[in-house]
Amino acid sequence: MIEGKRILALITARGGSKGIPNKNIKPLAGKPLIQWTIDAARNSRYIDRLILSSDSANIISVAKQGGCEVPFIRPGCLAKDDAGSMEVVLHALDEIEEKFDYLLLLQPTSPFRTAEHIDKILEFSVQKNADLVVSVAKLKKHPMFMYEIKDGRLKSFFPSEKQLRRQDMPAAYEHNGALYVAKPSYLYKNKTFNSPDALAYVTTGSINMDIDTYDDWELAECLINKGVQ
Repeated sequence: MIEGKRILALITARGGSKGIPNKNIKPLAGKPLIQWTIDAARNSRYIDRLILSSDSANIISVAKQGGCEVPFIRPGCLAKDDAGSMEVVLHALDEIEEKFDYLLLLQPTSPFRTAEHIDKILEFSVQKNADLVVSVAKLKKHPMFMYEIKDGRLKSFFPSEKQLRRQDMPAAYEHNGALYVAKPSYLYKNKTFNSPDALAYVTTGSINMDIDTYDDWELAECLINKGVQ
């Protein structure tokens, strides 16, 4: 609890990972990937309840052993490739009986997210009385330098825009997938994390790593072995 506000942390992890099979429970530096997120959440000063939404018996078993509550099994229809994350979140809110002031969504693919990161974004959210806060990372490459290929030729995504010098371009950001904080009432009403209402919470460093490919995995292993947390 923080300033009288109750916090529900939700880890979402389905069993059908395509890029890296069994990614969520695959050992990363000797510990299942999902355990990195469980440990960070359990060490938070403010989280009142930590739960998992999953369809996989293996993931559920690993999560329970690691100290995460699993109050329900996610329906198969919400574990398909085309299932949206918001449907999963709303299903979880419907399944639990308690009421919370904020929901914190945690995805297992951000192993460098720490309890300190969690506590700081929760403090920020409560201080701002925010409906929605999303962690973001500054882009290394500005979108104005991005192109599509048509008929073998490069075509700018911003053909009508005057090309500026890199140092004159406004900073651009992207969701890093590490932290999403929202009031449940806002989610029920708007059903999205991609909203102009969202306050940006800028993060730097290894927290911005989102493991999606084997190259990402190898880099994460390398960073952990070097002591980067």
